[in-house]
Amino acid sequence: MAKWMVANKKADFDRLAKEFGIRNITARLIANRLINSRETEDIDCSDEAVRRYLDGGLEMLHDPHKMADMDKGAKVMHERITAGAKIRVIGDYDVDGICSSYILAHGLGLLGADVDYVLPDRVKDGYGLSIKLVDEALETGIDTIITCDNGIAASEQIAHAKDKGMTVVVTDHHEVPFEMGEGDDKKEILPPADAVIDPKRREGDYPFKEICGAVVAYKFMQVLSELFEDSREKLGDYFTEMLIYAGLATVCDVMELKDENRVIVKESLKLIGGTTNPGLKALIHQNSLDENNISCYHYGFVLGPCLNATGRLDLAERALTLFFEEDEGKAAMIAAILKQLNDNRKDMTKLGVDSAIEIVEEQRAREGECPKVLVLYLPDVHESIAGIIAGKVKEKYYRPTIVLTRAADGGVKGSGRSIEKYDMYEELSVCKDLFTKFGGHKMAAGLSLPEENVEPLRKRLNDNCNLVEGDFEPTLHIDMVMPLKYADMDLVREFKRLEPFGNGNTKPLFAQRDVVLLSGRILGKNRNCGKYRVTDESGLMYDMMYFGDMDRWHEYLSEKYGQAAIDDLYSGNTDGTMKVNVAYYPDINSYQGRESLQYVMSDFL
Repeated sequence: MAKWMVANKKADFDRLAKEFGIRNITARLIANRLINSRETEDIDCSDEAVRRYLDGGLEMLHDPHKMADMDKGAKVMHERITAGAKIRVIGDYDVDGICSSYILAHGLGLLGADVDYVLPDRVKDGYGLSIKLVDEALETGIDTIITCDNGIAASEQIAHAKDKGMTVVVTDHHEVPFEMGEGDDKKEILPPADAVIDPKRREGDYPFKEICGAVVAYKFMQVLSELFEDSREKLGDYFTEMLIYAGLATVCDVMELKDENRVIVKESLKLIGGTTNPGLKALIHQNSLDENNISCYHYGFVLGPCLNATGRLDLAERALTLFFEEDEGKAAMIAAILKQLNDNRKDMTKLGVDSAIEIVEEQRAREGECPKVLVLYLPDVHESIAGIIAGKVKEKYYRPTIVLTRAADGGVKGSGRSIEKYDMYEELSVCKDLFTKFGGHKMAAGLSLPEENVEPLRKRLNDNCNLVEGDFEPTLHIDMVMPLKYADMDLVREFKRLEPFGNGNTKPLFAQRDVVLLSGRILGKNRNCGKYRVTDESGLMYDMMYFGDMDRWHEYLSEKYGQAAIDDLYSGNTDGTMKVNVAYYPDINSYQGRESLQYVMSDFL
């Protein structure tokens, strides 16, 4: 059960509402998202900050020249293009890697570069740049490598490329590897590339470090284009179109929708309906989406997983080929394959999650408690879905979770997903002697290690873990306590001004005590959601949906009111005594051209 924390941000809500033509409730929501501390609330929620939040556009994007090595890298690439060098873009096999590779390869090609691209095979090559990929580039006459969404941790591989006389430019956004110096000092370990562009570097004056690899690639192309006198003629509407892919990658890489990220995603969602890319259009239509009504949800849970599935069960280059395909018929065929791969991935994931939960429950029964850090070895699970399984297990138990599987090339590979109070990258860094390779950031990581090191890893991570009991209880941030009757259709429509919603800019969430359950129905092919008729102290009736864990919901009701009361609820014979405190958000339900207000329950107490 989550801890509920109701925001208590202070601002002159009435004045903000009047100034910006919004309701007091909406003004409170904006303050909750902008204010970082009591000491800075006047700045965080100033009129200018609110104006930028509501209406900020591309003018808010930061100057790419402020990123360390950005100008240096652009000059190197300009020289190589001018010299006619053979250039290879090497990306990664996830959505961010696919999108950043497309941004670079497409843009470099438009500027006249002799360029191709390679995305690593997850199983054969592993993450990012490898010695094998460097040698394959040399064999095909490649002179220059530019990485995207990888490279910052590839010191050995880049040293190998430099020894062979290659030019290497790194564009990445991941954490910079480090070694501990005296005290708590961390010494950055940069790869020996001709330029290393990463907003996470200490050097440089770039003001916002939490951008994805595709945004770094986009900004690199902005700076590079300035060095070509005829770039506007060559590039046309390239930068406008590429915002779509920068926004898609931002959402799928779960970057916070703050600062320029929010602007990029907002623009991306505006532009995607008008895309002229046959491949992207085919993927939208293959998933039966309305191209003029695409949301962050569709990016993160529909389109993104289809692109990711290629890197998991096939080759990520198939997704990149989709973006480069100009024939509509061929694009439709590729998009259909991507969707089928994702459907297969869903089935495999469910089996893997079931196996992981079984292991956790066995550990809990054997040890009397759940380990602080879950390290689960599932040798028969496809290594490509380890991260997804880790994420779902982490959500269920709210513990840092690492899922490991037997790698096709020998040894063990895996992925980790963390919780707020646990810096996974830093904790894994303490155990780096156990790994053959690892990388990541605070909330997620990837690693490779010998099989005999699995148990030592489990033991050391748990022995070193300083998490206490309260850290294993997720916090649900509530915007405010608000009676159900305060919501109406106009208010919900006004909330659209706060979009896009996602990590760092959450959908509005309210709480109400003592909501009375009157009747209910279980819906869905898998009986995985419920629809309820409810009322409150006002005596008004409302429709409330629940799309969460139905087993947990029924367990809660059974413990509080008994199974007979649940049976009465679904038969419509309740006596009005079933009351719950709900966390909810109001929504508009559209059905056969008619709109109605409904409430969606997110949690309960």
